[in-house]
Amino acid sequence: MKKAVSETPAPAAQDERRVLLVEDDVGLQKQMRWALSPYVVDIAGNRTEALEKISNAKPYNAVVLDLGLPPDENGASEGLKTLDEILNVAPRTKVIVASGNVERANAVRAVSKGAFDFVAKPLDSEVLKIILDRAVRMNELEEENKQLREQSARATDGLVFGSEKMSQIAQILNRVGPMDVSVLLIGETGTGKEVMAKALHRLSPRSAQPFVAINCASIPENLLESELFGHEKGAFTGAVKRTHGKFELADNGTLFLDEIGDMPLPLQAKLLRFLQERRLERVGGRESITVNVRLITATNQKLEKLIAEGRFREDLYYRINDVRIDLPNLRERDGDAVLLAQYFLNGFNKAYSKHLSGFTEDALAALSVHPWPGNVRELENRVKRAVIMAENKRITAQDLDLGDIKAGDRDLNLRKEVAKVEKRLAAEALALSDGNISKAAKLLGVSRPHFYSLIGHNE
Repeated sequence: MKKAVSETPAPAAQDERRVLLVEDDVGLQKQMRWALSPYVVDIAGNRTEALEKISNAKPYNAVVLDLGLPPDENGASEGLKTLDEILNVAPRTKVIVASGNVERANAVRAVSKGAFDFVAKPLDSEVLKIILDRAVRMNELEEENKQLREQSARATDGLVFGSEKMSQIAQILNRVGPMDVSVLLIGETGTGKEVMAKALHRLSPRSAQPFVAINCASIPENLLESELFGHEKGAFTGAVKRTHGKFELADNGTLFLDEIGDMPLPLQAKLLRFLQERRLERVGGRESITVNVRLITATNQKLEKLIAEGRFREDLYYRINDVRIDLPNLRERDGDAVLLAQYFLNGFNKAYSKHLSGFTEDALAALSVHPWPGNVRELENRVKRAVIMAENKRITAQDLDLGDIKAGDRDLNLRKEVAKVEKRLAAEALALSDGNISKAAKLLGVSRPHFYSLIGHNE
């Protein structure tokens, strides 16, 4: 979670803040090192020394740069060149330039080149300190935002989307992921429930620990208890040794129970007891074992209906449902089918050493209007087959085994159809530009804000 921002930097962290002073005057070097305390100040007397420190040292929070460096002490050419090279090596560095009042034009030029701010010479240490504090704080905020973006990227790794519905899901994942709560994922088969569960795990403090998944519908009822809770040697015929169950294997990590709606009622009771006590007993054993797991469950069934029919325990439902996330069908995710198709194409190109360049217009149109009853899983399988079977450089609708667009598939409302075409074209442009917003907007000949409006995002 993002920490609260205070106006005044915390004193405890102040000694960790580092500033590079690029100044050739030895007397001024000593004066400024004292004046900028308690910042840790490194000194560089020329461009070469400055670039060496920028390149090799731990990143600086800010740089104070005298524009009048040798061999052009009375001009600004060397200082401006130093500025360019510092920003080239470390583009996010906050550089404060110092120049005389008569060289104000050079200071303005420096700011236009990317300097954070300028201060007039002779230097007023109090003014410089105010500007420096602001620069350092800005640097810290940008670094914090960068870490949050990286955290978000880790959470949504494997999630490919441009639709508003999935953008909302991603926001929920980012909020819920770090919280140690049980999550229930509801969605049709093929909507990516396990992908979502893995994203939640990556975002959690348990991310370095195991992620263990089991499908409750794929294991016979008489074996499921042993799979989940483990068994002791001799517990049943064939139990030749002690075996740890999925709960123990996921200790300190995350256990994902897919198709929880298919779990037999007796096993539901045992699961409920574990969630209440956080202790379990292996099949055939008497030892009580403490296990610490985060539980994520998923189903394509309506649990409320199962509860009404007496096939699912209501008390268990509330135990696994601290947070419920309803996943949209692929047909509800405007434009995402095209983006996902390109994502899968890239992956299968590598997997099968193919070099297919993309999709034909008829394929893109078919991807956009197909109802996708099998959701993302169906799309992935169709693209996989097409990559294997395609005879040309681009995949056609026939390669995807998708029929032609029928007139009945279209709504004759002009406004709605235009909106659909715009969304489809935006998704195609985003796919062709590998997710680069600027390139996609340029392909469509629109501005970035306009492009964001087309895909339903707020900048």
